[in-house]
Amino acid sequence: MAASPAATVTAEKALSFITKGWREVKDSADADLQLMKDRAKSFKTLASSFDREFENFLTSASRSTFAVPAISATSTPAEIDFVKRLQPKFTEFRRAYSSPDFSRRVLEKWSPRAKLRIDLSAIKNAIVSEVEEFEERERFFRGIRERFKTERENEEGFSKDWEPIKAFKLRLREFEQKNSSSELFGGFRKSEFVEKLQSNLKLILKETNEGNVRTDEVPPLDFPELLAHLVRQSEPFLDQLGVSRGISDKIVESLCSKSKSHLRLSSLSSEETSIIESDNINDELDMRIASVLQSTGHCYEGGLWTDSTKHDVSDGKRHVAIVTTASLPWMTGTAVNPLFRAAYLSKSAMQNVTLLVPWLCRADQELVYPNNLTFGSPEEQELYIRRWLEERVGFKADFKISFYPGKFSKERRSIMPAGDTSQFISSKDADIAILEEPEHLNWYYHGKRWTDKFNHVVGIVHTNYLEYIKREKNGALQAFLVKHVNNLLTRAYCHKVLRLSGATQDLPRSEICNVHGVNPQFLKIGEKVAAERECGQKAFSKGAYFLGKMVWAKGYRELIDLLAKHKTELDGFKVDVFGNGEDAHEVQSTAKRLDLNLQFMKGRDHADDSLHGYKVFINPSVSDVLCTATAEALAMGKFVVCAEHPSNEFFKSFPNCLTYKTPEDFVAKIREAMDNEPHPLTPEQQYHLSWEAATQRFMEYSDLDKILTNTDSNSQPNNYNEKMSKSVSMPNISDMVDGGMAFTHYVLTGNSFLRLCTGATPGTLEYDQQHSKDLHLLPPQVAHPIYGW
Repeated sequence: MAASPAATVTAEKALSFITKGWREVKDSADADLQLMKDRAKSFKTLASSFDREFENFLTSASRSTFAVPAISATSTPAEIDFVKRLQPKFTEFRRAYSSPDFSRRVLEKWSPRAKLRIDLSAIKNAIVSEVEEFEERERFFRGIRERFKTERENEEGFSKDWEPIKAFKLRLREFEQKNSSSELFGGFRKSEFVEKLQSNLKLILKETNEGNVRTDEVPPLDFPELLAHLVRQSEPFLDQLGVSRGISDKIVESLCSKSKSHLRLSSLSSEETSIIESDNINDELDMRIASVLQSTGHCYEGGLWTDSTKHDVSDGKRHVAIVTTASLPWMTGTAVNPLFRAAYLSKSAMQNVTLLVPWLCRADQELVYPNNLTFGSPEEQELYIRRWLEERVGFKADFKISFYPGKFSKERRSIMPAGDTSQFISSKDADIAILEEPEHLNWYYHGKRWTDKFNHVVGIVHTNYLEYIKREKNGALQAFLVKHVNNLLTRAYCHKVLRLSGATQDLPRSEICNVHGVNPQFLKIGEKVAAERECGQKAFSKGAYFLGKMVWAKGYRELIDLLAKHKTELDGFKVDVFGNGEDAHEVQSTAKRLDLNLQFMKGRDHADDSLHGYKVFINPSVSDVLCTATAEALAMGKFVVCAEHPSNEFFKSFPNCLTYKTPEDFVAKIREAMDNEPHPLTPEQQYHLSWEAATQRFMEYSDLDKILTNTDSNSQPNNYNEKMSKSVSMPNISDMVDGGMAFTHYVLTGNSFLRLCTGATPGTLEYDQQHSKDLHLLPPQVAHPIYGW
């Protein structure tokens, strides 16, 4: 088993300390240590004849060989006394250093082992032991030097250039050169000892490194790799210039092919390399960059337009804020589905949930809400919403409802936010944000960037706005501009985007998944119908119907065209139409002019008892993203005749869903539905339509299941790619571009003139006085004063 990294560090320190110790012993002993070596041919001989050699030295010092000048009579006694005091110290050193046990202990501790794998703890103990002995000798020599210094300072007329000492040092240097090959430490020569010690430590280091993942230094990024990374980071900008992602991928692959050896990550182990061999070139490039950054220890702290202060989950419970563009009693998808999402998310104890809905002043309420229903306060509307929800889900949902100022746009037939919507979620609750229709919320949004205030932002695309815009005047040009605006906004304000179907615009960081369920009330109606049929009762007594807001884009144009073209084949076929809307008069007059067998009635709730008896629901719309009415009809056990379109892809797996591709096929599917009985739903099909299943899909595709369960920030991910991405980071050009786009959007939307020129609803830069009164807010001029007047 290879030694641990800590042992490797200890061994390296040991080698460095021993080398330094030899050098310091040599320097500190200086002439004093060399004096003994000069008079001894070996340490063993020195142990038995040190006294005699020292006397010879004193005798030789008085001879003419040293060319020592005559010593005055006054100084001779002091010098003799000094030598007498010095001699016992030399004798003490001789006994300690020439002891037979000294050589034996060193050999036992430092002789090479038979095995290459050396116990590092034994080396450590040996080093500590010998270091202590070296320190004792160093202190002894330091004492000798101090004694020399003191004696010289006390003697009057003592010369700094005392000739006997110079001769003493000279003899010591000659001894060192002459006896460089003399024996040391009982059989090992000095050079041999150091060489053997260093070679053994090298073996230890080599053996230790073999147990680590990386044995070689990671080579730096070369120019093709840097250029490939730059191309990848510039994909959003290239996309705006019309350069497709396929072309960008080919450029990256061409550049990386020149550095294939680097992309194979020679610095990784065989196990780690096998993990990424099956990935594409982009994944290999990411791993290559991550490995280089990890080897350098670099960690990116953030860049321009980055806010490092995020919600702190200190109590271990997360907070989810759902922001939507509509509210009950307006029976639209963005009012109903976010409400159910909040209810079912609140059933989990892992997070608190807040639903943020628009508040309309009385004048706008009269334009939007059906049956002249209005509310005098947000509390009154909240009570209405909770009662409606509890009647349908069958449980009391524990979540908070908040309101933000909104204004109804007659031209766009939708509610537009007024002011900074994010300010209505407090900073302590700003953790996870779910933006229902993120493009709609951010078209004219002028406030704090969502991704700066929240830790994780998920956008859910409900509406195919491009399809609606194409139907307007100059629709092709408007659709082109809106497509790119939506692309930029979702990149700048969302971490993840979920598209309900492939009918929506292809947005960055997006995935297709139906995260909507069906009101449990419709599933109960389907169970009731199935029970009646088992008892032999006739469940459906009526034919076909269509239900939807009466605007041309909701499928009324397609329905009238199909029925008018095949009026002869469908002779006697009648369709009841339920709906209210701005185009109601025009739709009805067109159907009457074409003499179509359509009966128009006021709009009503799809769960109304009067609709239970219909057997066939017709939905020819191709502008929907995911028609809620289609899902409700299938849950009630009815046939559904709909177009072969990406918006209906989720429903094709149900046997009662009959899709058509051509007008002739439409006629065939109508006849098939009218001549047969629907299949009862299986338990699996019922669950697939439920909000429990939709919530589970949402948690998975939005990554909330990982975020909400990963409360420990120090927990290690299992996937190697995730581990590498979390361990190191580098400045991301894509993030900087997103930040730049968000900043530019903030500046442009802060100008009232530019807002009006681009079609913004007047008075939406800030909420007005009525909003501040209804929502108990500070007046806008107080909340956002203008300085510098």
